[in-house]
Amino acid sequence: MEIWINPACSKCRSALDLLDAEGADYTVRRYLEDVPSQDEIREVLDRLGLEPWDITRTREAVARELGIEEWARDAGTRDRWITALAEHPELIQRPIITADDGTAVVARTQDAVRDALSR
Repeated sequence: MEIWINPACSKCRSALDLLDAEGADYTVRRYLEDVPSQDEIREVLDRLGLEPWDITRTREAVARELGIEEWARDAGTRDRWITALAEHPELIQRPIITADDGTAVVARTQDAVRDALSR
C-alpha cells in the first residue's frame, strides 16, 4: 500500500503511527514534493469512488485565491478541478491510502486507516 502524506499534518503522522503499530508494509509518498500527475489523481479518484471536489481542501489560501468555492461541481468542470489539484497539491485532502486490493481511502481517522489495513 502507499500513503500520500504531508509530514507537517497531525492526521498523517497519526496514520503512520497506526500503520507502524500494525506492522503494515507501506510506501510513503510526500505528495507536496512528489506531486501526483493528473492521471494519478484520476486513478486515485477512481479507487476512492469520489470526485475531485470531494478531496479538495477548500479552506487553503490557494483555494480562496482560485475561487474554488464558486466552481461548479459537475462532469463539465471535473478536469478543471483535477488540474487545480495537480498544480496545487496542497489542495489534496490527506492522508490518502491506496490499499492492496485496488481501492483507496481518505484516512483522516483511525477507523479509516484500519479499513485500509483490512483490504
